[in-house]
Amino acid sequence: MKTMMRKTSSRLLTATAAGVLSIGLLAGCTGEDDPAPEASVEASTEADAGDEAPAQDVTELSYAGEDGQTALDLLLVHDPEAEVSGEGEMAFVTAIKGHAAEDGAEFWAFYVDGEMAQVGAGSFETEDGQQIQWKLEEIE
Repeated sequence: MKTMMRKTSSRLLTATAAGVLSIGLLAGCTGEDDPAPEASVEASTEADAGDEAPAQDVTELSYAGEDGQTALDLLLVHDPEAEVSGEGEMAFVTAIKGHAAEDGAEFWAFYVDGEMAQVGAGSFETEDGQQIQWKLEEIE
């Protein structure tokens, strides 16, 4: 049991260190005149005994709005691997940072300045200064 916990802790520590190093390297690669867009990712960590899958699941993603850009366009800048069903105004986000919403039980909702958006991400034009946040939520 202790060996399994050490392996899991060691893997988590290695993954965390690699992520911090990657962010540091990416931050150093941007020019002073072209700052990188800011985004934050919140993760919950749950590990089942015997699971070899990653122990980190992303449940939130935040970034700043930009004049003339849709929430969906900016999502794809901050997570090029995000999965989307449909296009434009009819787009529906199904996965962010590799975490797919469980069909029929969860969905990715987006918020603007703390309020759930009333339109789709593909049709919502953001503005400078707005805070866009995606949250994985349960269908009630």
